[in-house]
Amino acid sequence: MAFILPVILVILAIGVVLSSVKIVPQGYEFTVERFGRYTRTLHPGITVLTPFVERIGRKVNMMEQVLDVPRQEVITKDNVTVQVDAIVFVQVMDAAASVYKVATLQPAVIQLTMTSLRTVVGALDLDEVLSKRELINTQLLTALDAATEPWGVKAARVEIKDLQPPPDITNAMTRQMKAERERRAVITEADGEKQAQITRAEGAKQAAILEAEGRREAAFRDAEARERAAEAEAAATAAVSEAIERGSVQALNYFVAQRYVEAFGKLASSPQQRTVIVPADFAALAGTLGGVAELAKSLGISGPAAVPPPPTPPAPAPASTPRSPRAAGSVPVSAATPPPARFPSEA
Repeated sequence: MAFILPVILVILAIGVVLSSVKIVPQGYEFTVERFGRYTRTLHPGITVLTPFVERIGRKVNMMEQVLDVPRQEVITKDNVTVQVDAIVFVQVMDAAASVYKVATLQPAVIQLTMTSLRTVVGALDLDEVLSKRELINTQLLTALDAATEPWGVKAARVEIKDLQPPPDITNAMTRQMKAERERRAVITEADGEKQAQITRAEGAKQAAILEAEGRREAAFRDAEARERAAEAEAAATAAVSEAIERGSVQALNYFVAQRYVEAFGKLASSPQQRTVIVPADFAALAGTLGGVAELAKSLGISGPAAVPPPPTPPAPAPASTPRSPRAAGSVPVSAATPPPARFPSEA
């Protein structure tokens, strides 16, 4: 019996010491109360309390927490009922304030978020509510941060999870969106057709301009050619007239020979003629060519241009020269012998 009491006392002493030693884990803070009154806050680590005087009051989670705000019906500014829910990210910054200034922190934050959400959404139209979620989040965050600051809580973020209008409003919005898309498609198609017509008109304009310029250039060239031909004809006529004034008839022989050769060429190139009629008397043509040579000599033209008159050949018998081969048994058309032209120079 003498040893039992010391053993009991030792066991009690060990129990008191162990109960006075507190270990605070990372991410938490403990409040210490002395006879029921808050005295200090314990941070992560090991701490020894005064036995029978101090005790742990509350264990506070200092990590960021996510609170789910339940779905609720909110009336917008244009009297449309929408269902809204959200999530809130909060973090305790002051452990003592979070446990001694508000009874239940999480329900208080959730209720405050719901009321602030009704206030913010109720001040906006339906279109603004659906399109300006970032504005709603910013206004909610500002309101929550100001309201929870006395509680030692920091509202990090507020996000709208879902906005659900009534079914009839959703159908109307779907029809409106479809009509808007169709309108944009029609406008785009009309703009494309307009641009295509403008492009075609520009192309036709450029083509007409180029064609007009081509016609103008061709007209200028034709006029220039006619002018040069007229000048050459006038020069030839002047030379002939001058020769006639001097008493020479070789100029007339020149014109007659020119017309004679042209007429013979047209006769030979006729598409309906299968045989060529050759005049029987070439003496007139030779005489005419001789007259042309004498005319050139009288004008003072020397060199290859002045061709001496050929000797007068004997008059050949009438003959016909076929232009193209004909089958055996075909009979060519006989050539008529026109009377040769005679001039005084040939006498």
